[in-house]
Amino acid sequence: MNKLAVVALGGNALLRDNEKGTIEEQEKHTSETLENLIFLIKAGYDLIVTHGNGPQVGNILMRNDAGMQVYGISQMPLDICVADTQGGIGYMIERIFRNILIKHGIRRNVITIVGMVEVDPDDQAFENPTKRIGMYYSGDQAQQLSKEKGWIFKVSKQGEKGWRRVVPSPVPKSIFNLDIIGALARQGNIVITCGGGGIPVYYDKNSEVRTVDAVIDKDIASSVLANGVGASEFYILTDVPFIFKDYGLPTQEKLEFLDYNDTVKYLEAGTFGEGSMAPKIKAALAFIKNGGDKSVITEASRLEDKSFGSKITMRYGM
Repeated sequence: MNKLAVVALGGNALLRDNEKGTIEEQEKHTSETLENLIFLIKAGYDLIVTHGNGPQVGNILMRNDAGMQVYGISQMPLDICVADTQGGIGYMIERIFRNILIKHGIRRNVITIVGMVEVDPDDQAFENPTKRIGMYYSGDQAQQLSKEKGWIFKVSKQGEKGWRRVVPSPVPKSIFNLDIIGALARQGNIVITCGGGGIPVYYDKNSEVRTVDAVIDKDIASSVLANGVGASEFYILTDVPFIFKDYGLPTQEKLEFLDYNDTVKYLEAGTFGEGSMAPKIKAALAFIKNGGDKSVITEASRLEDKSFGSKITMRYGM
């Protein structure tokens, strides 16, 4: 049986911060990133691919706002916007991946699954929404929307830009259609799913699936997915080739080979940036803790390098 790996594509794999977000830009970066995954396929891996959607869902939300203000078009809720990005980005990845496989003479199906993820409606995250989404508003606009829609707003981090809507970021409990996703991947199909962390849903008292306005961390959801399908390896592709201790400080140090316990110590000591590397570390640790063999955080272009990335593995007797 081939090894099964889950590969989480970071936002920069599709779009850079300093770009407009044109489809040409996104297709270029997607192609460059997926080209690097050929190494894993040739090495005999089965693959499940997840991806971020931050800039894309943000743009959809702003189109929502503009359509309402200019034309009176009804806004779509956040879960529909996330589903839109899963379909659009998934299609783009699938089409480009198929062309890359053809170029390399590899016969594999590529399948996109719009994925829901179960969360707990009583998660503490709902008590303190922190994830900023959508456009900036004036104080008066934010107050009006808060009255009309019950949205929660916080002033932007820069202050002068105005107010932005905030939503919770609950912990994912389980992935819908997990057996199907795993079976398809084990049959040699490349599965794209859990885009943007998945569409957050929950079961009500009647066991019916209900939606909730929230955003799930993509790397944490990918970790839950990886454990659920029994993957042996979990890759988080980001914009740096290695994990660094005290990144950007004079004490900066590359951390290439890490075991579980040492990584936990670094995390608890505040070694990793809370808004950048720390969530990825937490996802990698969760995968190892729940039975995975190896987590790797690296840049896509380094995958084929024999010394690629920072690897976190289990310490015997943890």
